[in-house]
Amino acid sequence: MKLTKNFYENQAWENKKYVCGIDEVGRGCLAGPVVTAACILPLSSSYELLKDSKILTQQERETAFTWIEKNCFYSVAISDHKKIDSLNIYQTTKITMEKALIQLFYTIPLNIKNIEFVLTDAMPIDISFLQQDLKLFYFPKGESISPSIAAASIVAKVFRDNLMDKIDKIFPAYKFDSHKGYGTQDHVSAIQNSGVTIIHRKTFLNNIVNKNGEKQNTIF
Repeated sequence: MKLTKNFYENQAWENKKYVCGIDEVGRGCLAGPVVTAACILPLSSSYELLKDSKILTQQERETAFTWIEKNCFYSVAISDHKKIDSLNIYQTTKITMEKALIQLFYTIPLNIKNIEFVLTDAMPIDISFLQQDLKLFYFPKGESISPSIAAASIVAKVFRDNLMDKIDKIFPAYKFDSHKGYGTQDHVSAIQNSGVTIIHRKTFLNNIVNKNGEKQNTIF
């Protein structure tokens, strides 16, 4: 079945029920944490900037985030490079999504807990711990189909970008403010020239680091 835009939201909203969208940012990065967000939109809401965060400009994301802050319920969860290296990125992302959902579910008002669907972008997660009559759906290109997932992607992206901008001040040679930890040529060159920092994901760097890169830099 081909899903149309707002497919699950329209079903839930028609019954005066809510949808929780969940998404991640930073899964493919060489450095820094993976960040997930869970977001619940108001019933029958519509906002033009609820789109995949990757296709929005920074200004559009900031504007959308301001709208989300004023109108939605959301939660953010992060897992650092150590967790990613210990478990692998897939399991870490899954656990971090579940953490965002738990945080959101146990902080929202009782009248908002009338949730029908939990939606994720192509990532199956465990929702059984909520002990509610919820239905989980996961599908590719979720941010383009579900505005709830799109909102979560915006929250996660803004949160992570701001965090990487702060980290950039600690490690200015790596230009984290420009690439946010993704494997751009500038980032790869910085790793090869200056070595590996304490926030790099060691399991992601096997084909990148040279002998000098085996020595960790510190923030001190």
